[in-house]
Amino acid sequence: MPLTEGHGRSQGLVDVLDRVLDKGLVIAGDIKVSLAEVELLTIRIRLLICSIDKAEQIGLDWWKHDHHLAPGKQALSVENEELRKEIRLLERKLASLSRRRTTAGTMK
Repeated sequence: MPLTEGHGRSQGLVDVLDRVLDKGLVIAGDIKVSLAEVELLTIRIRLLICSIDKAEQIGLDWWKHDHHLAPGKQALSVENEELRKEIRLLERKLASLSRRRTTAGTMK
């Protein structure tokens, strides 16, 4: 079955995309805005395109800690902190009860 030209292009695009995500692609550039030879604005652009697996291999994992990208984690952190406070309170109450029992036992 012969390949149509459109199918061949999409297959080629898939191959290119697969390679870019596997190996990574870095685009870097600077944009400078000047008026009368006076620099008014500089924008530095650094763009990395790769798969999540590749990013983790090279030590990038900022998306795991960004609460804008993982809003559920913030709620979990709040709940986690509340539970820790509750545990500390219960531990103090337990320690207090243990001291009372020890004191009551020595008085007999």
